Amino acid sequence: MMRKRLAALGLLLAALHAPARAAPIDDLVLAAELDNGREITTLLVRGVDPNGSDGRGRNALEVALREGSSRALDSLLSHPGTDVNRANAAGETPLMLAAIKGRLDWAKKLVARGAQINKEGWTPLHYACSGPDNGVALWLLSQGAVLDARSPNGSTPLMMASRYGAMDLAEALLAAGADPSLRNAQELSALEFARAAERSKLVAALQKAIQRIAHKAP
Repeated sequence: MMRKRLAALGLLLAALHAPARAAPIDDLVLAAELDNGREITTLLVRGVDPNGSDGRGRNALEVALREGSSRALDSLLSHPGTDVNRANAAGETPLMLAAIKGRLDWAKKLVARGAQINKEGWTPLHYACSGPDNGVALWLLSQGAVLDARSPNGSTPLMMASRYGAMDLAEALLAAGADPSLRNAQELSALEFARAAERSKLVAALQKAIQRIAHKAP
């Protein structure tokens, strides 16, 4: 009896001191970080949840987009169970993450898989107008994105483009019909955003656009 107890105690101590093995979801997220598409496919075939979160609250699709892991992204999107509209803790959808990086190729793949172009609050168009863009914003508009969408504080894509976006993007939004007279919760319009960014050419263009609207008003 004593021998059995000692043996059981020995097994328990060995288990306690054995190195911890990573959970399958941790392996999936790590593969996304390392852009290992083949490993992702293997793990998904074994039944690992493509939408699960690791110990840090990250999911594989979010990590692939943040790290620029194109092979990992393709492997995840090829799995029918991958949720392309799953928002992260900050409320950012995969399409928003692709948009702010100016990755039109990723945006098209996500939309083809069912990613929603419009949503309440911050939208993919807001994000596209806050980064390098590379054609994402106008493509989103061609797919039905709301041009004057309002963020939680009332900011529009035009406001974001006027301060943070590509230099010619705000004028392209104006040409598409964006309303330069709108103001956010801080009573700021796209004109104030452009002034804060010291974009003199855009300031002039916005002033002209606002004047045109004023002349049309009854």
